[in-house]
Amino acid sequence: MLNRWKIKFVSLKLYQQVRDFLFSKKNREFLLFLFFFFISALFWLLQTLNNAYEVEFFVPVRLRNIPNNVVITENPPEKVKIKLKDKGTVLFNYMIGQDFYPIDISFSRDQNKNGRVSVLSSECFSMLRSQLRTTTTIVSVYPDTISYYYTESKAKRVPVKFNGAIIPQSQYCVSGTMISPDSVDVYAPSDILKNIHEVRTQHYFRFNVTDTVRAELSLINIKGVKIRPRSVKINVPIDIYTEKTVEVPLVGVGFPEDKVLRAFPSKVSITFRVELSRFKEFNADNFYLNVSYDELMNLSSDKYTVKLKNIPNGVSQVHIEPSKVDFLIEQVTSVNNE
Repeated sequence: MLNRWKIKFVSLKLYQQVRDFLFSKKNREFLLFLFFFFISALFWLLQTLNNAYEVEFFVPVRLRNIPNNVVITENPPEKVKIKLKDKGTVLFNYMIGQDFYPIDISFSRDQNKNGRVSVLSSECFSMLRSQLRTTTTIVSVYPDTISYYYTESKAKRVPVKFNGAIIPQSQYCVSGTMISPDSVDVYAPSDILKNIHEVRTQHYFRFNVTDTVRAELSLINIKGVKIRPRSVKINVPIDIYTEKTVEVPLVGVGFPEDKVLRAFPSKVSITFRVELSRFKEFNADNFYLNVSYDELMNLSSDKYTVKLKNIPNGVSQVHIEPSKVDFLIEQVTSVNNE
């Protein structure tokens, strides 16, 4: 309660000091001077804006209805400059108001056989008039002719290549990159089209990722080429690594009929890293430990260093235990000889 009373007291005291300062004799005369000065300036501004002026504005240009098999080799100007004449108040409203709507040029209506299209300024006048007040006069439009060039081209379907990198955190991995659509249509003159074999996405990099990455990426422009669609979606699943251990037997290959391999131990443990989602895909049948007779005969000791003959796709950081085994080439007697 005391604090509220204190705040109210200080506020009233401050208000009184400001009031006394502003309405002192000296300051009152100064405020009166400012009041009449602003009134005079306002009347002068209104009188000035009531006169007619010419002011330049910029209006955007937009080309529409372009067929897929058409490549624009030289675009029309992005904007045209118009000079308008009217009272200052009207022109001021144009300046502080919204931008002018674009001048729409329809390709299908204006195309010709020479690959060059021109739109006269008189057509621009009719497009602009609907946006202006009746008192406004269009003095000029620059350029007076809007031109663009085009060529008709053939189509080709090419694959999309992801242009970037997704780097997961430690113990995580990228389990694939899906692009939708995975191929797009490109339109270009024949001499350009024959050299196009793929299109690339814009550069895209992500680091220390632990979850699925989804993004929509634009495709890199190729000069003189139209690409449809202009963007693709990528889906990059992120998986976590896990370890798995399987027991795989050593199998002798190339041995004579009267000899067999005796390895101690006869099986070794193979531990490897694999994506968690593919854990059940791999077992002992995916690994082969074939021991060649000729290789054993060339050894100078009775220990053999175990080597994998193949590593399945999706498997990494393979470790074999034990890495060396004792072996014996045993002579056997066939049943027929007995």
